[in-house]
Amino acid sequence: MAVIPPRVLRALEAFNSAHPWSHNAHYHPWLLRQLPRRFGRALDVGCGSGDLVRLLAVRSTGGVEGVDSDPQIIARARELTPPDALGVPAVFAVVDARGGIPAGPYDVITCVAALHHLPFTGTLTRFRDQLAPGGTLVVVGCAREEDAVDSLLGVVSVVLNLVVGWVKNRGRRAVSRPVAMTAVTRPPEMTFAEVRREAVRLLPGARLRRRLFWRYTLVWRAAGSDSRPSGAGP
Repeated sequence: MAVIPPRVLRALEAFNSAHPWSHNAHYHPWLLRQLPRRFGRALDVGCGSGDLVRLLAVRSTGGVEGVDSDPQIIARARELTPPDALGVPAVFAVVDARGGIPAGPYDVITCVAALHHLPFTGTLTRFRDQLAPGGTLVVVGCAREEDAVDSLLGVVSVVLNLVVGWVKNRGRRAVSRPVAMTAVTRPPEMTFAEVRREAVRLLPGARLRRRLFWRYTLVWRAAGSDSRPSGAGP
């Protein structure tokens, strides 16, 4: 695994702090391509400031619920979501998903960079049980670096992170971080191999893939419908 000298790490952290951008939001377009063009009720677990909830609401016919354990970030999500602008209800609630999630069934469940904060097996089981027949679960997760593939993806991500941060901020120092980046974070404990092994056991047929920017993705569709995703995406 790659070892970056402390002095270089400090320089990278200083640059990234001056040119921040959201790795999670980067995956929102990909996530939406995994979903049907129209769907009913949706749930976003670990919704943060509500960026994904607002995107889901554009395509939902049954309303979208966003839950997060942080009362402050939920308050910001409510502030940023005009009550009558989305066409369907978008409800935000303070919920500690370690103890459970709101009762389904849901046609769509999403979870971006939050699953590693939760009991993995129990949470995936709840997602599976609360998903409607034919529903879609999409996870963008974080895993602990373990092998040469992780190391290579990490090195490439470090370089691309600098480039994307510079481009998105147009070469200027940002005044503040995006609201979505103010949520509490913690390092992941499970490796991708551990995530894959347990996910496939719980969700037969689940598709998992390692990604850039220290992420992996998981897509699983419950049996019982002929619904199709809106667009092809790797």
